[in-house]
Amino acid sequence: MRALIQRVTKASVSVEQQTVGNIGLGLCVFVGVTHDDDEAIVQKLASKIWNLRIFEDDQERMNHSIGEIDGEILIVSQFTLYSDTTKGRRPSFLEAASPEVAEPLIEKLCESLKALGAKVATGRFRSHMEVKIYNDGPITLSIDV
Repeated sequence: MRALIQRVTKASVSVEQQTVGNIGLGLCVFVGVTHDDDEAIVQKLASKIWNLRIFEDDQERMNHSIGEIDGEILIVSQFTLYSDTTKGRRPSFLEAASPEVAEPLIEKLCESLKALGAKVATGRFRSHMEVKIYNDGPITLSIDV
């Protein structure tokens, strides 16, 4: 799995001009799934997201995790994180898992984060989504597990 994590003051995702998920202060997490991902990798990514210390303490040092600040998480499936642009001008998405493989793993990621205590909102799988992000910092991290 691959994730692009953005610390946000707020974020939302809409499908056909209807908001399907929104959060306040927290993390917007774009998640890509590849062919050999499984539930063990999902658990590892959930733990990484939950425990990542990227929120400031009183001395403005990044010492707090999402749970410590009572923040929220917006999960957005993003197969394009596995694009290959090494040849030609059109990206290849052969490394991205099929929707039949990816969707249950994304759902499991959301369930795992909720089990850790996270407040989770999501986009809508297999839909054209419009994502609005208000970066906090901006702080953006790329994670591969």
